[in-house]
Amino acid sequence: MQFRNDNYVLKIGFCFLLLLCSFSAVNAQSYADSIAAYRKQYTADLLSDKRSPIKHSQVNSLSFFTADPSYCVWAIVKFTPGSTPFLIPTHSGKQKPFREYGTLTFVVHDSTLVLHMYQSIDLLNDAAHKDDLFVPFTDESNYEATYGGGRYIDLSTRDIKDNRILLDFNKCYNPYCAYANGFSCPIPPKENSLHVEINVGEKVFQQ
Repeated sequence: MQFRNDNYVLKIGFCFLLLLCSFSAVNAQSYADSIAAYRKQYTADLLSDKRSPIKHSQVNSLSFFTADPSYCVWAIVKFTPGSTPFLIPTHSGKQKPFREYGTLTFVVHDSTLVLHMYQSIDLLNDAAHKDDLFVPFTDESNYEATYGGGRYIDLSTRDIKDNRILLDFNKCYNPYCAYANGFSCPIPPKENSLHVEINVGEKVFQQ
Protein backbone atom coordinates (compact mmCIF):
# COMPACT_ATOMS: atom_id res chain seq x y z
CA MET A 1 0.00 0.00 0.00
CA GLN A 2 2.83 2.38 0.87
CA PHE A 3 4.47 1.68 -2.49
CA ARG A 4 1.22 2.46 -4.28
CA ASN A 5 0.89 5.71 -2.32
CA ASP A 6 4.46 6.73 -3.13
CA ASN A 7 3.90 5.89 -6.78
CA TYR A 8 0.73 8.01 -6.77
CA VAL A 9 2.63 10.98 -5.29
CA LEU A 10 5.34 10.60 -7.93
CA LYS A 11 2.74 10.56 -10.69
CA ILE A 12 1.06 13.70 -9.28
CA GLY A 13 4.43 15.43 -8.99
CA PHE A 14 5.36 14.48 -12.54
CA CYS A 15 2.03 15.73 -13.88
CA PHE A 16 2.47 19.02 -12.01
CA LEU A 17 5.96 19.40 -13.48
CA LEU A 18 4.61 18.79 -16.98
CA LEU A 19 1.86 21.33 -16.38
CA LEU A 20 4.36 23.90 -15.09
CA CYS A 21 6.66 23.35 -18.09
CA SER A 22 3.73 23.62 -20.48
CA PHE A 23 2.58 26.85 -18.82
CA SER A 24 6.11 28.30 -19.05
CA ALA A 25 6.37 27.33 -22.72
CA VAL A 26 2.98 28.88 -23.54
CA ASN A 27 3.85 32.02 -21.58
CA ALA A 28 7.19 32.37 -23.37
CA GLN A 29 5.50 31.81 -26.72
CA SER A 30 2.82 34.42 -26.01
CA TYR A 31 5.52 36.92 -25.03
CA ALA A 32 7.44 36.23 -28.24
CA ASP A 33 4.21 36.72 -30.18
CA SER A 34 3.60 40.07 -28.47
CA ILE A 35 7.11 41.27 -29.39
CA ALA A 36 6.61 40.06 -32.98
CA ALA A 37 3.39 42.09 -33.15
CA TYR A 38 5.19 45.10 -31.66
CA ARG A 39 7.96 44.89 -34.27
CA LYS A 40 5.44 44.56 -37.09
CA GLN A 41 3.74 47.77 -35.94
CA TYR A 42 7.12 49.45 -35.40
CA THR A 43 8.11 48.69 -38.98
CA ALA A 44 4.77 49.92 -40.32
CA ASP A 45 5.12 53.17 -38.37
CA LEU A 46 8.68 53.58 -39.62
CA LEU A 47 7.58 53.23 -43.23
CA SER A 48 4.58 55.54 -42.86
CA ASP A 49 6.60 58.44 -41.43
CA LYS A 50 7.13 61.03 -44.16
CA ARG A 51 10.61 61.74 -42.77
CA SER A 52 11.55 58.07 -42.61
CA PRO A 53 15.06 57.15 -43.83
CA ILE A 54 13.83 53.61 -44.56
CA LYS A 55 12.26 52.54 -47.84
CA HIS A 56 10.11 49.48 -48.42
CA SER A 57 13.02 47.87 -50.28
CA GLN A 58 15.17 48.16 -47.13
CA VAL A 59 12.79 46.53 -44.65
CA ASN A 60 14.60 43.20 -44.87
CA SER A 61 17.74 44.97 -43.62
CA LEU A 62 16.06 45.73 -40.30
CA SER A 63 17.36 43.24 -37.76
CA PHE A 64 16.36 42.30 -34.22
CA PHE A 65 17.60 40.01 -31.46
CA THR A 66 15.44 37.06 -30.47
CA ALA A 67 12.89 38.19 -27.90
CA ASP A 68 14.07 37.50 -24.36
CA PRO A 69 11.60 38.09 -21.49
CA SER A 70 14.47 38.26 -18.96
CA TYR A 71 15.13 41.77 -20.31
CA CYS A 72 11.59 42.87 -19.49
CA VAL A 73 11.92 44.07 -15.89
CA TRP A 74 10.20 46.22 -13.30
CA ALA A 75 12.06 49.42 -12.52
CA ILE A 76 11.74 51.58 -9.42
CA VAL A 77 11.03 55.20 -10.31
CA LYS A 78 12.60 58.03 -8.34
CA PHE A 79 11.08 61.33 -9.43
CA THR A 80 13.15 64.49 -9.82
CA PRO A 81 10.57 67.31 -9.61
CA GLY A 82 11.78 70.80 -10.35
CA SER A 83 14.75 69.59 -12.38
CA THR A 84 16.50 72.24 -14.45
CA PRO A 85 16.05 71.98 -18.24
CA PHE A 86 19.24 71.26 -20.16
CA LEU A 87 20.37 70.74 -23.75
CA ILE A 88 21.18 67.34 -25.24
CA PRO A 89 23.49 67.49 -28.27
CA THR A 90 22.42 65.66 -31.43
CA HIS A 91 24.30 63.97 -34.25
CA SER A 92 23.60 66.93 -36.56
CA GLY A 93 25.27 69.38 -34.19
CA LYS A 94 22.01 70.92 -33.02
CA GLN A 95 20.89 70.78 -29.39
CA LYS A 96 17.47 69.85 -28.06
CA PRO A 97 15.98 70.94 -24.70
CA PHE A 98 14.96 68.28 -22.18
CA ARG A 99 14.39 67.99 -18.48
CA GLU A 100 14.93 65.00 -16.26
CA TYR A 101 11.70 63.40 -15.10
CA GLY A 102 13.23 60.76 -12.86
CA THR A 103 15.55 57.79 -12.60
CA LEU A 104 14.94 54.09 -13.13
CA THR A 105 16.63 51.49 -10.92
CA PHE A 106 16.34 47.89 -12.07
CA VAL A 107 18.12 44.55 -12.20
CA VAL A 108 19.19 42.72 -15.36
CA HIS A 109 20.93 39.35 -14.92
CA ASP A 110 22.02 40.14 -11.34
CA SER A 111 23.36 43.60 -12.28
CA THR A 112 21.69 46.58 -10.60
CA LEU A 113 21.50 49.39 -13.16
CA VAL A 114 20.25 52.97 -13.32
CA LEU A 115 18.90 54.98 -16.25
CA HIS A 116 17.66 58.55 -16.39
CA MET A 117 14.43 59.34 -18.22
CA TYR A 118 13.67 62.69 -19.78
CA GLN A 119 10.84 64.83 -21.07
CA SER A 120 11.16 66.91 -24.22
CA ILE A 121 10.58 70.61 -23.44
CA ASP A 122 9.26 71.07 -26.98
CA LEU A 123 6.51 68.50 -26.41
CA LEU A 124 5.27 69.53 -22.96
CA ASN A 125 2.51 71.67 -24.46
CA ASP A 126 1.56 69.03 -27.04
CA ALA A 127 -1.53 67.23 -25.74
CA ALA A 128 -0.70 64.10 -27.71
CA HIS A 129 2.85 63.81 -26.36
CA LYS A 130 2.93 65.63 -23.00
CA ASP A 131 3.13 62.29 -21.15
CA ASP A 132 5.97 60.90 -23.27
CA LEU A 133 9.19 59.86 -21.54
CA PHE A 134 12.44 59.44 -23.44
CA VAL A 135 15.19 57.03 -22.39
CA PRO A 136 18.27 57.13 -24.64
CA PHE A 137 21.09 54.80 -23.61
CA THR A 138 24.31 53.15 -24.68
CA ASP A 139 25.60 49.71 -23.69
CA GLU A 140 28.51 47.36 -24.29
CA SER A 141 26.93 45.88 -27.42
CA ASN A 142 27.31 49.19 -29.32
CA TYR A 143 29.67 49.28 -32.33
CA GLU A 144 29.37 45.53 -32.69
CA ALA A 145 25.92 43.99 -32.57
CA THR A 146 24.08 47.30 -32.16
CA TYR A 147 24.28 50.87 -33.44
CA GLY A 148 27.29 52.74 -32.07
CA GLY A 149 25.30 55.86 -31.23
CA GLY A 150 23.05 54.02 -28.77
CA ARG A 151 19.36 53.18 -28.79
CA TYR A 152 16.13 54.58 -27.40
CA ILE A 153 13.20 53.38 -25.29
CA ASP A 154 9.86 55.21 -25.16
CA LEU A 155 7.85 55.24 -21.94
CA SER A 156 4.87 57.19 -20.61
CA THR A 157 4.09 58.84 -17.29
CA ARG A 158 0.73 57.05 -17.46
CA ASP A 159 2.46 53.68 -17.09
CA ILE A 160 4.02 54.51 -13.72
CA LYS A 161 2.11 52.76 -10.93
CA ASP A 162 3.15 52.84 -7.28
CA ASN A 163 6.55 54.26 -8.24
CA ARG A 164 7.24 51.37 -10.61
CA ILE A 165 7.21 50.97 -14.38
CA LEU A 166 7.76 48.04 -16.72
CA LEU A 167 10.98 48.49 -18.69
CA ASP A 168 11.23 46.23 -21.75
CA PHE A 169 14.56 46.37 -23.57
CA ASN A 170 13.11 44.11 -26.26
CA LYS A 171 11.37 47.28 -27.47
CA CYS A 172 14.47 49.46 -27.69
CA TYR A 173 15.01 50.86 -31.16
CA ASN A 174 17.52 52.70 -33.33
CA PRO A 175 17.46 56.45 -33.91
CA TYR A 176 17.04 57.59 -37.51
CA CYS A 177 20.76 58.41 -37.56
CA ALA A 178 21.44 54.66 -37.56
CA TYR A 179 20.01 54.53 -41.09
CA ALA A 180 21.04 57.80 -42.72
CA ASN A 181 22.75 61.14 -42.16
CA GLY A 182 20.98 64.48 -41.82
CA PHE A 183 18.85 63.82 -38.73
CA SER A 184 19.06 65.51 -35.34
CA CYS A 185 19.10 62.42 -33.12
CA PRO A 186 19.80 63.08 -29.42
CA ILE A 187 23.06 61.56 -28.23
CA PRO A 188 22.55 59.56 -25.01
CA PRO A 189 24.05 61.44 -22.03
CA LYS A 190 27.00 59.75 -20.30
CA GLU A 191 24.83 59.15 -17.24
CA ASN A 192 22.88 56.67 -19.37
CA SER A 193 25.85 54.49 -20.26
CA LEU A 194 25.19 50.89 -19.21
CA HIS A 195 28.34 48.85 -18.62
CA VAL A 196 26.68 45.61 -19.65
CA GLU A 197 25.58 44.18 -22.98
CA ILE A 198 21.89 44.61 -23.79
CA ASN A 199 21.54 41.93 -26.45
CA VAL A 200 17.87 42.44 -27.20
CA GLY A 201 15.89 44.94 -29.23
CA GLU A 202 16.99 46.31 -32.56
CA LYS A 203 20.39 45.41 -34.00
CA VAL A 204 22.73 47.51 -36.13
CA PHE A 205 21.35 48.35 -39.59
CA GLN A 206 23.31 46.65 -42.37
CA GLN A 207 22.47 46.93 -46.04
